[in-house]
Amino acid sequence: MPLVSPLDPNRDSETKKLAEFFNETLGFCPNSVLTMQHRPAISKAFINLNKAVMANEGRVTSALKRMIAWVSSNSTGCRYCQAHAIRAAERYGAEQEQLDNIWEYRTHPAFSEAERAALDFSLAASQIPNAVNAAIKERLYSHWDEGEIVEMLGVISLFGYLNRWNDSMGTTIEDGAVESGEKYLGKHGWEIGKHH
Repeated sequence: MPLVSPLDPNRDSETKKLAEFFNETLGFCPNSVLTMQHRPAISKAFINLNKAVMANEGRVTSALKRMIAWVSSNSTGCRYCQAHAIRAAERYGAEQEQLDNIWEYRTHPAFSEAERAALDFSLAASQIPNAVNAAIKERLYSHWDEGEIVEMLGVISLFGYLNRWNDSMGTTIEDGAVESGEKYLGKHGWEIGKHH
């Protein structure tokens, strides 16, 4: 049972219109957004930030952004966001081999060195205390430019908010996200947890 119940998707017309973005990314409007609309200014600001962070500005692909989100969410333990991130990575064209082996990104040949640098950055930036250091910076700069690094940290920071929101809220996970979580993450112990 969530801490606060999600509201009907038709409750706030502006949120509903903005939330159409999620029909592409996930195939449904997330319960997290429906809960945020208890204060529509929060739901609208969140959706606009999400759209800006996930926009394609360069070589950081939509699929890689979602894998960055997964690593960040895995680090913090938010099962809701893990399932959403892997589902969105699938919908945005991540290679099947990457989806099947996301837990082994550091060693699996499906991941390039540039992707490993991005995913290690996500892991380091999501830890408490923060583990971004000179070695992480050097690896990033050997593959990515400053604008691309800003895009990556935007994803990591966005999911820092979402991880806190959904784990504290105990947001009920949607059927489609459960399906993706079980398909790609279940073999490594992913389960719904508190997100019933």
